[in-house]
Amino acid sequence: MALSQRSRRYAPIALLGVAGIALAGCGAPGGAPGTDGGDGGDATVTIYGTIVDDEAKLLQESWKDWADENGITIKYEGSQDFETQLGTRAQGGNPPDIAIFPQPGLFADFANRDYLKPAPEEVEKNANEYWTKDWVNYGTVDGTFYGAPLMANVKGWIWYSPAKFAEWGVEVPTTLDEMGALTEKIQATTGTPAWCAGFESGTATGWPGTDWVEDYVLRQSGPDVYDQWVTNEVKFTDPQIKQAFDSVGEVLLNPANVNAGFGDVRSINSTAFGDVAPKLAGGECALTHQASFLSGFFPDGTKVAEDGDVWAFMLPGESADDSAVTGAGEIVGAFSDSEATQKVLAYLSSPEWANSRVSLGGVTSANNGLDPANAKDPILQETIKILQDPNTTFRFDASDLMPGAVGAGTFWKGMVAWVNGTPTDDVLTQIQTGWPAS
Repeated sequence: MALSQRSRRYAPIALLGVAGIALAGCGAPGGAPGTDGGDGGDATVTIYGTIVDDEAKLLQESWKDWADENGITIKYEGSQDFETQLGTRAQGGNPPDIAIFPQPGLFADFANRDYLKPAPEEVEKNANEYWTKDWVNYGTVDGTFYGAPLMANVKGWIWYSPAKFAEWGVEVPTTLDEMGALTEKIQATTGTPAWCAGFESGTATGWPGTDWVEDYVLRQSGPDVYDQWVTNEVKFTDPQIKQAFDSVGEVLLNPANVNAGFGDVRSINSTAFGDVAPKLAGGECALTHQASFLSGFFPDGTKVAEDGDVWAFMLPGESADDSAVTGAGEIVGAFSDSEATQKVLAYLSSPEWANSRVSLGGVTSANNGLDPANAKDPILQETIKILQDPNTTFRFDASDLMPGAVGAGTFWKGMVAWVNGTPTDDVLTQIQTGWPAS
């Protein structure tokens, strides 16, 4: 799977402080922003993002017909070093026309530094018509709307085997208390741990653990506390955050519950997050917690469906009618206000583009004009329904909203230390030290 927003986490970083630094092999697209790029007289628009490999090919395919019809050449460049290179290029006067940001925090940083142009009127109109207020807010900085969302995913899925559930006589839980009872019933029935988990992800090891904590903070303490936690009004050392850690710890730190198919509790840190999928499909593991993109890690031939080999349900809340979820996605920002750039921005914020891209497979969008039937994967269809439900309370991944020193620094490292046995209070204090002094 390509290293995109679905398989790698990106840390917001400070923009480089020295302008004119060499681009270190960046390979910037040719042609000045929003101008004739020399391709038969067409207007050329450059787009830069984190999406690479096969996913980048699908991205380019998604807009090809529209671009041809409108006489616009779109040159896309994907990079795994997006944050560093984008900062260098912006300060060096060579930014792309459009950037696809995987984090609202990084997006806001560029807007605050006056690199980004306010979004055109048509983009803002599309955003208000086809996206929820929560999503529009992620593209708004200090009251100015700079960019519309692009793709989205929902986290907090609990993956399981429908056949095994039937064999064990258990049902999908509707509350967190029922979730705990389900874990105990499976463990008692099978005599083995019910859960498998993997936190290993190279230099980003630990991020799957942050997703667990974020889900519990939102469900146990609500969106207001979640929002205050993201902005450091509620500290990691606050009892409400510790409650989430303690609840997650009842699963992940309990050797009776983990790590099915891999080893003891500490094996969580050495298990690649995608490696849990084959264990679940093979019956060695009963439950795992991961975003909708886990469907791409199951062995070929695995049927992902309600009556298939594996399926998933959303981690429930304190009560059966709770509808809060966490997720992630991208925000599109522009460094150019050329006419061609504005046309591309408007298209990317439209239902037409969302349906084009989703029909190619592998991704979802929260655009309300998207037809869920265009998603090939049943779990992605369910994801779209959740994103489009007006009763859903959506919150962006907290670690992606926090300063990079915390969200992709002390938080990730803290999760690893916690699994390795460091006491919870010490871990929370250590994570909190990552917050900038001002």
